Order: sequence, then C-alpha cells, then structure tokens
Amino acid sequence: MSAPVSAVVFDVGNVLYGWDIRNLYAKLISDPRRLDWFLTHVVTPEWHFQHDRGRPHAETTAELTAQYPAEADLIAAYVPRWLETISGPMPGMLDLVAELADAGVPLFGITNFSAEFWAMFRPTAPIFDHFEDIVVSGTEQLFKPEAAIYQLALKRFNLAPGAGLFIDDRPENIRAGAANGFPGHHFTGAARLRQRLAAEGLLP
Repeated sequence: MSAPVSAVVFDVGNVLYGWDIRNLYAKLISDPRRLDWFLTHVVTPEWHFQHDRGRPHAETTAELTAQYPAEADLIAAYVPRWLETISGPMPGMLDLVAELADAGVPLFGITNFSAEFWAMFRPTAPIFDHFEDIVVSGTEQLFKPEAAIYQLALKRFNLAPGAGLFIDDRPENIRAGAANGFPGHHFTGAARLRQRLAAEGLLP
C-alpha cells in the first residue's frame, strides 16, 4: 500500500524554468530558415541531451565542430552562453514553490541536467535553497525515464513509495516515476498544479 503524499518532487526544465536552445540562437542567427536548419541539424536537443547523461561538453563540442566545421563559431557560443537558453521562471511557479516551503512541505528535485550546466545555473536560482535534495542526471550518469534514477531518488530522499508527488512536463517521465514509487502530475501550468496540490492537502 502506498504512503499518502507528503512531499513534492519537481523537474526543473519547462516546469520551474523555461528552457529552449532557440532562446540563445535566435540572437545569433537572423535568417529564420537558417536558424531552423541549425537547430534541426547542428545544435539540437538530442545533441544537448548527451550532457544530461554525463558527457563533458568539451568532448561533445569537439565532435560537433569536426562534423560541422563551417558552424564552429556558433557551436563555440553554446557553452559560455548556455544560460541564455533559459527563458526565466515558468509563470506562477516560483510563488508556488515558496508557498509549499512556507507550509513546511518537503521539496525535492529530479532533473535531466548536465552537471557542468547545473553548476552554472544553480547560483542564479535561489528558489532551490528551499529544496532538501536534487538528483541531477549528469552528476549521477542516470537519466529519466530510466528506472534507476527514480530508485536512487526514493532512497536518497528517504521517501516511502507514494509519498513524493512528482511534477514533470513529459508524460514518459511521469509514467516511469509512477512505476518506481512516485505518483505523478503532468505539468501543463501553475493553475492546474495548484488544484492538484490542494486536492492532495498540501496547499489550502
């Protein structure tokens, strides 16, 4: 039998903070068709997700530059300007986190995030001071929706199966979390999440 929900476990990208590679490269490539080509073929989400699995960006950048030498300058901009891929907090979410913290609800995170980029990003986001622990995929070299990252989180957070409500924007991650001890909420916005948190008795 599952424990009642008593804690909240957040994804980060596109749940707490907006993230899109286009946010950076729209500043660097003025032609819309060339921008679309670059984001489809060169600096793609699939290329970026290697970092979330733990690959160092020096390796991946060198490989990509060898594959697309004509794009070397644009590829070289990715790491030093990576914070520009973050569009800012998702509407209403930082207030919601602060309310949960004020209510004494334990807060945790499970995020697919490069360890190197997390080191850049974390100091810009004091909202995470409210979190007791965050499992970062690139640090652990585990990746949602693989079962092992949820199993590690359950143990590290010292939560009984069912106690941590897992908030993520990707249905496959929600399904995997539910199969590994984390009842889920598919994130589509702060208003709907607030309703769920109230239904769980975590907010008024």
